[in-house]
Amino acid sequence: MGRNTQRSLNELLVNLFNHVMDMEAKAVLTEGYKDISNNDLHIIEAIGVGEPRNMTMIANMLTVTVGTLTTNMNGLEKKGYIRRERGQEDKRVVYATLTEKGRKAFYHHRDFHKKMIRAIVKDLSEDELEILYRCLVNLNSFLETETAKKE
Repeated sequence: MGRNTQRSLNELLVNLFNHVMDMEAKAVLTEGYKDISNNDLHIIEAIGVGEPRNMTMIANMLTVTVGTLTTNMNGLEKKGYIRRERGQEDKRVVYATLTEKGRKAFYHHRDFHKKMIRAIVKDLSEDELEILYRCLVNLNSFLETETAKKE
């Protein structure tokens, strides 16, 4: 790969990241959700709509400390998006679930991501989708490796 192609690819990745973050904030943080941040929505996404998740599991998914997560969860709980309860068997374990308000925010956020994915893949063949998927897996592996080196 030539130097110009590498430079162009880097610029494209930086621009894509910035656009996704900007568009996500504009598309998701609409009138009904002005009281939360994009970061809050990612916490809501990590909690999900399934079984309750414990704080350690959520923190690991978001690659933050439990202490950092607790601070953010306090705000989400006060605003009525989440509910936390201590475990029945082990009172030290705290589980989080989404309230009805939190579930609405979850689905609102998920819909943005679905639209984004549809836009990305709309004109791709199955072979091209496979190549795109492998490229993104490689990018994710690189980012995970670099993150682990810094810890």
